[in-house]
Amino acid sequence: MVEPLRLHAPSRRDAVVVPLPVVLAPMAGITNAAYRALCLEQGAGLYVCEMLTSRGIIAGDQKTRSMLTFGPSETIRSVQLYGVDPEIMAQATRTLITGHGVHHIDLNFGCPVPKVTRKGGGGVLPYKRDRLRAIIRAAVRAADEFGVPVTVKTRIGIDADHETFLDAGRIAEEEGAAAIALHARTVQQAYSGKANWSRIAELKQAVGIPVLGNGDLWEAEDALRMMAETGCDGVVIGRGCLGRPWLFGDLAAAFAGEPQRARPTLGEVGAMIVRHAELLTALMGERGVVDLRKHMAWYFKGYPVGELRRRFAMVASLDELRRLVGLLDADQPFPVGELGTPRGRQGGPRSKVVLPHGWYDDTGGRELDLTEAEDGVSGG
Repeated sequence: MVEPLRLHAPSRRDAVVVPLPVVLAPMAGITNAAYRALCLEQGAGLYVCEMLTSRGIIAGDQKTRSMLTFGPSETIRSVQLYGVDPEIMAQATRTLITGHGVHHIDLNFGCPVPKVTRKGGGGVLPYKRDRLRAIIRAAVRAADEFGVPVTVKTRIGIDADHETFLDAGRIAEEEGAAAIALHARTVQQAYSGKANWSRIAELKQAVGIPVLGNGDLWEAEDALRMMAETGCDGVVIGRGCLGRPWLFGDLAAAFAGEPQRARPTLGEVGAMIVRHAELLTALMGERGVVDLRKHMAWYFKGYPVGELRRRFAMVASLDELRRLVGLLDADQPFPVGELGTPRGRQGGPRSKVVLPHGWYDDTGGRELDLTEAEDGVSGG
């Protein structure tokens, strides 16, 4: 059995308690309220809303407001927040708590997208230690006014020569963050190659707050192995659950020491797709089925679907989806050859990380104007 994950604000001892130390990583366009509800039906954990920008919250941006939707099953409202200005982050933090009833806020410092890093944001911002500290301090203090815990997510560093994770962990702890999650890749790696779990172990040894591990968690057994090898306090699941919301049920069983794992037939996958579609249409109307199209390749990965694959990728209504599901060969078994294989975006490493001119000149950055680094940010 594993211990629950307990997250508390600096001035409070009563914590947000996550019985199963499993966190759904925010993924842009994926982890909306419908998908979070679907995953929550499979197993316990902390299910985090899609990442929001601080300026979008303060401005009352319509798209940002639409993303701040929570289902009745979400007893812990969790949001990942991104921003580059301490004062605006503090304002956004207060708005999330007082205006939207948020119980937990996670700060993202991991985005590897070149259009963000070239402006000094995302995963390269932790190189500017003073700026990082100011942002974390502002958000934590604002949240602490209401007893809400703040956590931090980051990467190993910009590249192998510019690692920042240990300093980021110490700063997060010193400024009152409730936990820190490490995606065990550099910005230069993006989503390519192998995650370096040894860095998670190093971070666990360096800080006194809970450490969560992220990277290459494709099966429940990977999570068990990561926790055993690194000593981390929990895991963050990203691409591993794409097209496989039942992974959270597998994780619950694995952490309880139980052997059963979901190995759904094609018919059972079809039923899961319909359930996903029902939740999406309840959230966004008939266009929810269109939104579901991007999930189809993940759901059917490894299954012999044939010509139906194309038709599912063009489905336009719930009735049409149900008819297509009825055409599947429901008895087709789970493709065991897919176990442990990567899912979602991968690509190759960057030849170099695009940075603002003179970025490595100092590690302060408190006075930098990074406003443009908050435009069009996603993920980490």
